[in-house]
Amino acid sequence: MPKFTALNRDPDTHFHSPTNLLKTGVLLVNLGTPDEPTPKALRRYLAEFLSDPRVIEVPRLIWWCILHGVILRIRPRKSAAVYKSVWTTEGSPLLVIAKRQTAAIQTALGNSASVKLAMRYGNPSIKSVLDEFQQEAVRKIIVLPLYPQYAGPTTGSTFDAVADALKKWRWVPELHFINQYCDHPLYIESLANSIRDFLTTHEMPQKIIFSYHGIPKRYLLAGDPYFCFCQKTTRLVQEKLGLDNDALITSFQSRVGREEWLKPYTDELLAELPSNNIKKIAIISPAFSADCLETLEELAVENCHRFINAGGESYHYIPALNDRHDHIQALANIIRNHLT
Repeated sequence: MPKFTALNRDPDTHFHSPTNLLKTGVLLVNLGTPDEPTPKALRRYLAEFLSDPRVIEVPRLIWWCILHGVILRIRPRKSAAVYKSVWTTEGSPLLVIAKRQTAAIQTALGNSASVKLAMRYGNPSIKSVLDEFQQEAVRKIIVLPLYPQYAGPTTGSTFDAVADALKKWRWVPELHFINQYCDHPLYIESLANSIRDFLTTHEMPQKIIFSYHGIPKRYLLAGDPYFCFCQKTTRLVQEKLGLDNDALITSFQSRVGREEWLKPYTDELLAELPSNNIKKIAIISPAFSADCLETLEELAVENCHRFINAGGESYHYIPALNDRHDHIQALANIIRNHLT
């Protein structure tokens, strides 16, 4: 049998064939989800998530002892119970919605690119999806992290994972990394439309709370622009809706630990508003492109109870943009700008 070499391969199937040079892949990335709402699956997921130095900026040896000696012994069981409360027959809400988004964006883009979904933590992993692109001989990759507002622990971490995978490729593809879209006109319009849709069936609340996922304040002081991007999103939506400055409040949720995070804290804000005679609110979370544990349980349920127990009368959660048509068109438009 003759020795196989690149010289005697069929030119029509050669990886370097000109027909492959223009093939483009679009990689959509969201945070991730455990495979199942079980302690074992949560332990595996949290170990990956909380081991990321972009997420936890603590000396590695100290953090390893805390993570493996305390957190992963306690938190998986508690987190599994909470995940189970939002789990659907199709699986994790975040993954189910993200798959719908991926299919809708593929339809919007047609044959101009191959659109695939990956999760920063959990499955499908960024490496596994990039490996699929490599097998398809994709020569150009557009990465769109589904975080409208750039932050080091989210978008920055996504870049790290993409770079770690691509640095092992023999032939590195052309790469376009979209690091934020917090002020894109179509994204702002879709947020405004979601609020308009809410107001068609509900009275105007006294306040609309824009609750973003929080990060430690020291990240901001070290140069992370996330806080500023969140404020900008709120301002642009307020202007799009033609609302007064005091109609909207920006706050930050999901803090953990004892150090100071971005303020005001959503949970404390909701507990205080009724005492200031603000008893009718609506809340939206523009940092989440798809509903997940933090929106479906923390915002829609936990914080609702907190507000009502503090004396509130009306609390409504406005869903994430998910696979709304205008949201899909916004994301497709952002991608198209990098296709040519």
